[in-house]
Amino acid sequence: MANDFRGSAVVERPPDEVFDFLADGENDRKFSPRVQEIEKVTDGPVGVGTVYRSTVKDAGMKTKREFEITEFERPSRIRWAERSKNMITAAAGGYDLEPADGGTRLTIFNELEGHGFGKLILPLALRAARKDADPFANRIKQAVEAG
Repeated sequence: MANDFRGSAVVERPPDEVFDFLADGENDRKFSPRVQEIEKVTDGPVGVGTVYRSTVKDAGMKTKREFEITEFERPSRIRWAERSKNMITAAAGGYDLEPADGGTRLTIFNELEGHGFGKLILPLALRAARKDADPFANRIKQAVEAG
């Protein structure tokens, strides 16, 4: 898709350990400095239908976000869709995990979508996201490896 970005890194942990870390959306604060607050708002174990609500800060602006897990295939695949409608949203995103080099190859992707004024600034947001995609994957790697 034209409005997507991807990043990857090899994490020195087995796929099931990486999956469990990423499945707990509250861990996002450990690797994403833009996430100010995040909480799971649905009952029960994490899986398809689980919703996380967060407050993020981008370019000095705080916004509320809500994401729903749409696919959950332990230990290799997590997908989500943003349910909130801010100027720029992640219409779809996810993690792919596969064994690699004694650890796990992590690939993260997001498909961005602009709404209202966000349609005009989408190219700027996308450029910044693409530039940070591999560093972002490496921040996840560092957080998982730190435990």
